[in-house]
Amino acid sequence: MVRIRVLVVDDHRIFAESLAAALAAEPDVDVSAAGSGPAALRCLERAAAEGRRFDVMLVDADLAGNVLGSRPAVPVQDGDEDGLVDGISLVAGVRSGQPNVRTVVLAEKDDPRRAALALQAGASGWVAKDCSLQRLLTVIRGVLRDETHLPPALLTGVLRELTAARKHRTESERLVESLTPREREVLRCMVAGLGRKAVAERLFLSPHTVRTHMQNVLGKLGVHSTLAAVALARRAGVGPVDLAGDVVERGGQLA
Repeated sequence: MVRIRVLVVDDHRIFAESLAAALAAEPDVDVSAAGSGPAALRCLERAAAEGRRFDVMLVDADLAGNVLGSRPAVPVQDGDEDGLVDGISLVAGVRSGQPNVRTVVLAEKDDPRRAALALQAGASGWVAKDCSLQRLLTVIRGVLRDETHLPPALLTGVLRELTAARKHRTESERLVESLTPREREVLRCMVAGLGRKAVAERLFLSPHTVRTHMQNVLGKLGVHSTLAAVALARRAGVGPVDLAGDVVERGGQLA
């Protein structure tokens, strides 16, 4: 029998214990639980290192952080000083680090916008927390066949959200394409959180020149602040400059 390895991630201990125990009663399911995003990431990393990767991760949409309390019958690993990781951010992180792990978001209520964000982050499904165990098992087995599962009532709203997001992304991409290579490099530095002086040092430019480039970037993107420029850049898929990498070409070759 091929066994399915499932990781339940929820900071509500009673719910996590109950769900893990119910899933563990299935003859083809092995289940573990974690009480926070950092604990889940450690659990996934450890399982991968030991050659027993998880197949599916069930994530609380409202995951907030650490779990306190006594040791449960079904072990729920607690978070610690690593900090908080919300549910959708956890989905994105797992999608990036362990793309073979399918993720399903468990939600208290239907929310088309958050469901669309979860799908964009890499989730394969969005399921109500109060759904039946049989329904949840159907979703778990379905996502392993590369199916995407959404409640029928959410389909129209999610499609609307995804269409709107794509429209905004297309407009953002067009605006970013209007920038010169140097301006795009400055924008990537802005996305990385670098200030004018740091950008000047990195690109071997004067602060005055960097200020001019930044003003040009804001003008071409049609925004009035660095924060707005960074938000637009992220929508367009512009990532931060690699702060650990080598500096770019010296002089004005990219200007």
